[in-house]
Amino acid sequence: MNPVLAAAKTKNFPSMAEVRKTLKIDWYRCPIDKKVLSSLVQKSDAKGLLQAGGHFGLWVVTGATAFVLFNAGQWWWFLLALFLHGTVATYFTAPNHELCHRTVFKTPWINELFLRLFCLFGWLNFRIYRFSHNYHHRYTLFLEGDREEILPVTPSLRALYILQLFTFNIFGGYQSRGVIPTVRGFIDIALNRFSNPFNSWGEELYQGHDVHRQQAVKWARVVIAFHVGVAVFALVIDQPILILLISGSVFVANWHRYFVGVTMHCGLRSGVSDFRKCARSVTLDPISEFLYWHMNWHLEHHMFAAVPCYNLKELHRAVADDMPEPRTLLGAWREMRDTWRRQKIDPDYEFDTPVPEPGSDSTYSANSGSDPNAESVGDLIEAEIVAQSVKPV
Repeated sequence: MNPVLAAAKTKNFPSMAEVRKTLKIDWYRCPIDKKVLSSLVQKSDAKGLLQAGGHFGLWVVTGATAFVLFNAGQWWWFLLALFLHGTVATYFTAPNHELCHRTVFKTPWINELFLRLFCLFGWLNFRIYRFSHNYHHRYTLFLEGDREEILPVTPSLRALYILQLFTFNIFGGYQSRGVIPTVRGFIDIALNRFSNPFNSWGEELYQGHDVHRQQAVKWARVVIAFHVGVAVFALVIDQPILILLISGSVFVANWHRYFVGVTMHCGLRSGVSDFRKCARSVTLDPISEFLYWHMNWHLEHHMFAAVPCYNLKELHRAVADDMPEPRTLLGAWREMRDTWRRQKIDPDYEFDTPVPEPGSDSTYSANSGSDPNAESVGDLIEAEIVAQSVKPV
């Protein structure tokens, strides 16, 4: 077995200080005209408000509808409304992701307002995610540095798991969040315990960054206090259904987010410096693409992470000639399941996406300064940490 993978399975990781010094990846990026890219990275408050306000507004509407139907005793219609409400809520991970990049709104305070709003209602700790996601982008599927995605993983279709995803998610799993591990994780962080703050991260995530660690602790306490307040308020006014509709909605009907989200990296190559091999784009219907904040164009997002989500489809058209064909959702699942079956026989097998041959002058070097727009991963975390991640030894 790969020694880094063996270390990952025992959580015996190298420190991030060591990784930042030793792991420098020269990523391949598709050739794109700098003027085109400069246009695509422009942020828009109007487009951001349509995306963020539309998503949150849809959650409010489905929740209000479910509340009215519950109190009217329209049980079957209530269950349908609750199902739709949960389907919308479970995608709150998407705005957390995009708003953490700070690429959605031109006006920074609006970005931060919506980020906190989605994270408060969605049981999400953006403080931890910004730290983690910086490394995920800089070291995508290099196991020494990327502990958001540690492959291989199973694209599960187990009956009991699927039942949980279509009803109420209790125990969670890959690309789905159960109420027990989520609440337990928030309590751990609120108590300043970071043994497992996010995916496969441990104490090493915040080594040397005590101030930022305390910010994560404070946000965890804010989220817990908020949801305790929701419960108390709901019980005082004799409307306990509000606990489910407000605090529990992200654990209801996780099916859609699971089937879409698993496709991002599952089964693909690890330890390669070509995003076309380690990230996957899929085509979706307009509603699903809206709920996912256009992250179905995931390969394009990894290659040029400074591009706002609402411009990713246009980015795809600009670089399509040098990209693999996007998979359909069904095609991606067939590919992942076939890879999983082969990995049961050969644990080192990974799907090698066929790609066009790279041009001789089309590589953007992470250390060359060729185009800051191409190399940027958005404004994920503070400058001193970014500098530690990208400076050559």
